[in-house]
This record gives sequence, structure tokens and C-alpha cells, in this order.
Amino acid sequence: MRSMWKGAVSFGLVMIPVKLYTATETKDIAFRQVHREDGGRIRFRRFCTVDDQEVPYEDIAKGYELPGGEIVILTEEDLAELPLPTTKNIEVVQFCPAEQLDPILFNRSYYLEPEAAGARAYSLLRDALEQSGKIAIAKVALRQRESLSVLRASDGVLVLETLLWPDEVRTPDFSFLGDNIEVRPQELRMASSLIESMTLDFDPDEYHDAYREALQEVVAAKVEGREIVQPQPVEAAEEPSSLADALRASLEAAKSGRLGAVPDLAEEAAPAKGRTAKAAASKDGASTRRPPKDDEDGSVKTKTGSKKGDKAAADTEADGEKPAQRRTRKAS
Repeated sequence: MRSMWKGAVSFGLVMIPVKLYTATETKDIAFRQVHREDGGRIRFRRFCTVDDQEVPYEDIAKGYELPGGEIVILTEEDLAELPLPTTKNIEVVQFCPAEQLDPILFNRSYYLEPEAAGARAYSLLRDALEQSGKIAIAKVALRQRESLSVLRASDGVLVLETLLWPDEVRTPDFSFLGDNIEVRPQELRMASSLIESMTLDFDPDEYHDAYREALQEVVAAKVEGREIVQPQPVEAAEEPSSLADALRASLEAAKSGRLGAVPDLAEEAAPAKGRTAKAAASKDGASTRRPPKDDEDGSVKTKTGSKKGDKAAADTEADGEKPAQRRTRKAS
């Protein structure tokens, strides 16, 4: 694990230098948004609604919207002046019994590791909390936000639990709470008996995420069946450095059919190397969007789109094999 924060735990006049680590992680299968046809990644860009221009990240600021729709823009200097005394300090403000804390307040969990100089004081606080059965209420600032938090001992380490502020917990407001619902004594006794019969010591290792496991099996089956789409890399178009280069690029595009037909005499404007490449492509019956590009291993990559390529694809489909499967089998 890699520490995300360094500071100190302070209670009374005792200072314990520590490192903070994220204690939990979400194990889920992440999906990408892709184009259904070719598997290309979908990109999201930041556009300004006023001038309809894409905005680079360095030009984006924090804005607070007023009820009337006006925006107040805050700068880094404005935020730097805010008081955050607990930026590098976990300040213990009191101790209390653990049962007094409502679990609805829990937010994030972190492990605390002592620096070498604070190992003894760290162990002292951990053991004292374990023996007392109490927890420490503290304040800490993480990611430019001060939070109420709890320090408790667990499995030999101190755990920091950040809490929600009381005004961040919603008050339940449901109509049935005002109804006079009668619960019969015998029903209550049977419910209590059922609870008692199902009461066991909780072992989290006995439970697992069945949905995630089933989803992993679906993905694995797709991989085994080779139903995979390999997106073609998109090459950035090079800007012509001169008028002659722009003319040559236009002629190449025209000869490949992108700009319509041009007389064969136009080929004389291209260098000999370009004519050779185009002649080879014409001989093979292939049309390319760009001049063939040498790969690192010396091979030449082209995109086939000729009648010969169409006939090969048709022959493959006649054999009962789809083009996508053929491409995947070749890749493997």
C-alpha cells in the first residue's frame, strides 16, 4: 500500500507521527463506454456553454452557483486563506463509549501506521483504547475538507473513520411514522424467537459477491469464445508543412478516392517514392486512407477495401466464419 497522507495524532500533549492509508477498496468490474461497431473508446470533452469551445484543464476554475443562476468564481488564493488547522494533524477532542456512535455517520476508513519515532506512543494509545472499550473523537482535514472522525483499535492497528457531519444526515420523513400501527404481543414474541434462532457470530468471510463472480464468468466466457473487438489505432493526421506538401497530400487523397477522380497526370506532382507506393497498392487492389506506414518490425500496414478483399470476406462467411471471428483468430 502507498500512504496518502502524513501527519500526527495529537491527544493532550502527546504527538504521534503517522502515515495514513486507505483501508478499503471497491472490487467491481469496470466497463468502458465504446462504439458498438468497432470497439473504439468514447471520449468526453469539456466544453464551455457560452462560447461552445473546448476548455483545457488548466483554464477550469471552481464556481459557486447562486439561486438566481449567477456564478461566483473562486481562485486558489481564495481557498488558501481558509482556516484548516487540522491539515497535518489528527486532533483528538474527546473520548466516548463506542456504542454511543451511530453507524450511519461512518464515511471512509483509513489505517494509521506509526513513524519509527512514534511507535511507542502509538502502541500506548492503541492498547489504552482496547482496554477502555472507548473510541477517540477527532478532527482531521483531508483533501481540503475538515471532517469529524473516530480513532479506534482494530487487529493491532489504529483505524481512522471519517464521519459525516450531523447536518449531512437526512431526517427520515415518512407518512407511516404518524400512523398508529398496532403490533400484537404474540407476533412480537414470535419475531423475537425467529431473531434468536437466526443469531450467530458474524463472520464476513462467509459472504461473497455472487453477482460480481457471475459477471466475471460471463466476461471469461466471452474471452474463451474469442468474441473480442480490437479497436484499430487512430493515427493523427499530420499538418502539411508547406503548400507543396498540402498539394501532394491532396493528390494522394484524390487518387485513393477520397476527393473524387483526378487525371493520371496529377501523379507527376508526387515524388517517385509516392508513385511506387501507390502503384503497389493499385496492383494489390487495395485503397488506403494514408500512405503505408512502416511498423517497427519492418512490415507495412495497409487497410484493404478492394473487390479482392470483399471477395475474401465473402468466401470466409460462406465457410461459416464471421469476419470479426476471423480477425480475432488471426490476432491470437
